[in-house]
Amino acid sequence: MIETVRTLSELRDSISAHRQAGRRIGLVPTMGALHEGHLALVDIASNHSEVVAVSLFVNPTQFAPGEDLDRYPRDEDGDKAKLESRGTSLLWAPDPQEMYPDGFATSVHVDGPSQGLETDHRPHFFGGVATVVAKLLLQVLPDVAVFGEKDYQQLQVIRRLVRDLDIPVEVIGGPTIRETDGLAMSSRNAYLSKEHRAVAPSMKRIIDDAGKQVLAGGDPQATEDAAGAALLAAGFEKIDYVAIRNADSLAKVSQAEVKEGSPLRVLAAAHLGTTRLIDNVNPRANN
Repeated sequence: MIETVRTLSELRDSISAHRQAGRRIGLVPTMGALHEGHLALVDIASNHSEVVAVSLFVNPTQFAPGEDLDRYPRDEDGDKAKLESRGTSLLWAPDPQEMYPDGFATSVHVDGPSQGLETDHRPHFFGGVATVVAKLLLQVLPDVAVFGEKDYQQLQVIRRLVRDLDIPVEVIGGPTIRETDGLAMSSRNAYLSKEHRAVAPSMKRIIDDAGKQVLAGGDPQATEDAAGAALLAAGFEKIDYVAIRNADSLAKVSQAEVKEGSPLRVLAAAHLGTTRLIDNVNPRANN
């Protein structure tokens, strides 16, 4: 039976008991509306720890006015049932007042990998993510924390946060879990209409093609432009970015750097109706 805690004092008591018993602790931070992608992260955490804690918190500080905070899917009972089926030990489910009490006045800002891409379109986002992740890591004090590679820029920001602040946790990236047609699993996929759901898998095919083209000698900027045009032709209505970047730093890469074997990621964000989809691929994975 999964233990559910909603206050920081309850969480600390539970974590302290596990620590005193000598158990390794893994953390999987989530905003709920769990799907198989989240559960795959839980499985990874289980492979690295005896106790898996999952946080369920829809973090208001990473939503800008007009974004989908109020309509973000929530299903705590369903989430608990899924987590119990995977043997999760602890569910940390605070409310916003517990996480951000009256007078809360601290935020965490990470430069480096947070610059560009998502920040160009959601300038508030990584400040909210960095602050809540720092809090979660300090609240749970896990040995390992697992985050999905689907949110690749976020993963790199969190890795930088942990390194720079000397937080004693191993950050593990979990591979993107996909539907059978290639669409990256996401809680926001539930927003897609039937027509948009049919278009959505083309993002993966297009960024795969972009990766192949740049490895074959294509100019990165021209390849990005062509991929953006292909997304529009496929039915996406607005392209935030298609970017071919160094996989470690997220800096732009030249064709010379590609030839020299620079680690690469192709990242994209685009809109279908009111739904914003993101995805990324490692073009060297199959080469």
